[in-house]
Amino acid sequence: MTYKTIVGLEIHVELSTKTKAFCSCENSFGGQPNTRVCPICLALPGAMPVLNKNVLRYSVMAAKALNCTINNKSKFDRKNYFYPDLTKGFQITQNDKPICEEGFLTINSNGEDKKIGIFRIQMEEDTGKSLHTEGDETLMDYNRSGVPLIEIVTKPDMNSGAEARMFLEKLKNTLIYLGISDCKMEEGSLRCDVNVNVKEIESGRKTAVTEVKNLNSFRGVEKAIDFEVQRHIKLLENDEKEIRTTRRWDDAKNETILMRVKYTVADYRFAPEGDLPPVVITDGEINEIISHMPELPEDKKLRFMKDYKLNDYDSKILTSSKELASFYERLAGKFDDYNMLSNWILTEILRQVDLENGEEIKLSFADDEFIKLLRSVKDNKISNNAGKKVLLEMFETGESSDEIIKRLGLIQISDSGFIEEIVDKVMKANPQSIEDFKNGKSRALGFLVGQVMKESKGKANPKMVNELVSKKLNSLI
Repeated sequence: MTYKTIVGLEIHVELSTKTKAFCSCENSFGGQPNTRVCPICLALPGAMPVLNKNVLRYSVMAAKALNCTINNKSKFDRKNYFYPDLTKGFQITQNDKPICEEGFLTINSNGEDKKIGIFRIQMEEDTGKSLHTEGDETLMDYNRSGVPLIEIVTKPDMNSGAEARMFLEKLKNTLIYLGISDCKMEEGSLRCDVNVNVKEIESGRKTAVTEVKNLNSFRGVEKAIDFEVQRHIKLLENDEKEIRTTRRWDDAKNETILMRVKYTVADYRFAPEGDLPPVVITDGEINEIISHMPELPEDKKLRFMKDYKLNDYDSKILTSSKELASFYERLAGKFDDYNMLSNWILTEILRQVDLENGEEIKLSFADDEFIKLLRSVKDNKISNNAGKKVLLEMFETGESSDEIIKRLGLIQISDSGFIEEIVDKVMKANPQSIEDFKNGKSRALGFLVGQVMKESKGKANPKMVNELVSKKLNSLI
C-alpha cells in the first residue's frame, strides 16, 4: 500500500511589543506572578480595551513576509469558552474577517522548492498561565494575559515531519529577521499545534485528523508527526476507525498520549467584539509599514552573493541566522577577503559558538584580534593549520593572537633560500623517492613534501615547499 501524509500547522506567535495588545501593561517574559496586570487584562467591570497600534503594524509585516493578502478592513471577535486562565470567559481574536489571508512560505524539500500555503493570519490576545504545584494545587499567573499574538494557520500542504520542521525553522528565522518576535519556544513565545492524518492512495481512505499539542521544540514536532503517521497507517492496515482526537507529545516516552476525543465540533459562539471598532488600514498605510521593513533572509542571501561574491551555499548558511549574518557583516567591514572570512566563520567559529539561543554572537576576544589572526594567515606569517590552533587557544585563554603565535613558536618560514637548503637535504637523503617519482609514482612528491615539513618542524611555508619540491623533481625527468 502507498500512503500520503497530510500535515497542517496552527502556530501562535507572541509579538515583541513593549506593551500588551489592549492595555499599557508591560509585555515581557517572567517576573513576579500577577505584577504586570491592570483592570483591562484582568477583565474587571468597566475596563475598555484599546488596540496597540504596533500589534497591527507587526501583523502587516508578517503578512507581507508570508506573501499574504492584507485586508483593508478586519474586525475582532469574542471566542467564548471557559478555562481558568481566561479571565473574561472569552478570548479577543479574529474569526471571519482576519487581518490577512491566502499566503505562502517556500521551503526546499528533496532539492525542490515547495510552497506551503497559509490560510490566514489573525490578531488575538494570549491567556494567563496555570502553575501546577507539587501540593496538587493550581495557581494562576495573569502576567501573560493580554499579550499580543498572531495565529498563523497553514494549509495541509506538508507531507512529512521533516517538511513541517523546515517550515517552522524558516518561519522562525523570518519572524526574527522582522524583529516582531523572539520566537523562543522555551518561553512560550512560539507555540505550535499539529494536525495530521494519512490517506491510502489506492483506495482514497483517510484517517480522522489528530491534533497534537504540548510540542516544545521543532525536533519534537517532527518526531510527533512521524509517530502519528505510523499510528495512522496501522489504523488503516487494521481497518480500524478513530474519530478526531487531541493528543499530547511525551518527550520522555517519544510517543503521543490521548488527551480527549472530539465527539462534536467545538462551538465557540463567536460574536463581534463590541468594545473594539473594526480595524481599517489604507493601502497607503500598508505601504508605509512595508517601506520600513528590515531586509528578509532571502533578500539578504542574494545581496551576500552579489556584494561579497559568496557562493549560494555559504550565503544561505550565513543568512540562516540574523545574528550570524550581522556578525559576518560586522567583520566584513574590517577584512575584505570575504570568502576566507566566510570559510573561517562557518568552520572554526561555529565550532565554538552556540547559535541555538538566538543571541548576538560575542567572542571571548575582540573582533580585531580575530581579524589580526586572519591577516597573519593570509600574509603567510603562520600556516592555515597553525591559525586554527591559535584560534582555539584564543577561545580557551583569551590571549592575543600575537602572544599565542610567539608562545607556541608558530611563525612560518618563507625564506626561499632556507627552504631550498632543507629540500636539497631531504632529496639527497631519499633517492628512492626520486626514482619512484621518475617511474610515475606521484605519491613520492607528497612524501618528500612531508619530510621537508617535518625537518622544518612544520614552520616552512607549505606552498613554497610544494612548489620547490615539484620543480626540482620535474627537472630530473
